[in-house]
Amino acid sequence: MRHEPSTARMVRRLGDSPSRRGSSSGATCPDLFELADGDFAVIGTDRTEELDRLLPNDASRADHERLVVITRETLIRAKRDIPDA
Repeated sequence: MRHEPSTARMVRRLGDSPSRRGSSSGATCPDLFELADGDFAVIGTDRTEELDRLLPNDASRADHERLVVITRETLIRAKRDIPDA
């Protein structure tokens, strides 16, 4: 489901900020955020062209969806903030 930008609101960051993870600029690094509607927003590297053909047969994406990659460290540090349900 696509959400209209005007209704989206970031509630909190999941995990540590880029600067706490050692980013030299503290700004241009992968990041995860929880949205007010319960969805999650991801800042990562768009690798759709490279990875799309590698998806398993039972996985697909819509034209408006992208395959975004974040570092392992980013997700591991966010794990403590991801709700169980």
